[in-house]
Amino acid sequence: MAFDTILFEVADGAARLTLNRPDRLNSFTQAMHEEVAQALSQVERDAQVRALLITGAGRGFCAGQDLSDPAVAASGGDTDLGAALERSYNPLIRRLVALPKPVVCAVNGVAAGAGANIAFAADIVFAAKSAKFIQSFANIGLVPDSGGTWILPRLVGQARAMGVAITGQPITAEQAESWGLIWKAVDDAALKDESEALVQKLAKGPTKGFAAIKRAIREGWDNPLHAHLDLERDMQRELGRSNDYREGVAAFSEKRPPKYTGN
Repeated sequence: MAFDTILFEVADGAARLTLNRPDRLNSFTQAMHEEVAQALSQVERDAQVRALLITGAGRGFCAGQDLSDPAVAASGGDTDLGAALERSYNPLIRRLVALPKPVVCAVNGVAAGAGANIAFAADIVFAAKSAKFIQSFANIGLVPDSGGTWILPRLVGQARAMGVAITGQPITAEQAESWGLIWKAVDDAALKDESEALVQKLAKGPTKGFAAIKRAIREGWDNPLHAHLDLERDMQRELGRSNDYREGVAAFSEKRPPKYTGN
């Protein structure tokens, strides 16, 4: 499958999706949304793909929306930005969160606007130490979207979420790590190797277990304790009957590395 705005490949059980409009800091157009959606459809339906890595080409990860794209260009107050969210960004965030496979994001430069919130929708986020996360919406009179106003206060608290959303002040990679926004800030030269090593490890791991972990942790933000205990019980019951659980226990007993199949 040939793409114009992204790079996409599958190898060794992992898919790698690179936003590829480096001259525009990988900002989104409707065409890019459509190509990302096609790539995610392949990840969803291909049982051989057991992990996904997302990164950006060039010096930036993603600058959010390309404001010159006709789909969102301001035109006398008639622009319906809500329609663009409903058509493209909201489905993208929902798919990344619900994907029953681990999603690793390698932020290689600026992640601004929706670009930052797409990164935060991943399960594990690495960022080069030169990278910055910017909630740039207020600078043009908008509210953080793509889940920004939902995930930020949950991860960093209301005071910090309000500050970064209203001021648009950049957050460094190391600051993002210390605040709990991302998993790890790494030296720029190490970003590719560290994120690739993790995605390869996850692609060989117990996929059903990873999917359950994703769901349990994310639903735990809103579930009352009694309901969440029931969810954990039901998940553990199902996973305890999986081939991967049997393999994990056997490998532990036999003191050898497990060979998971994702089933």
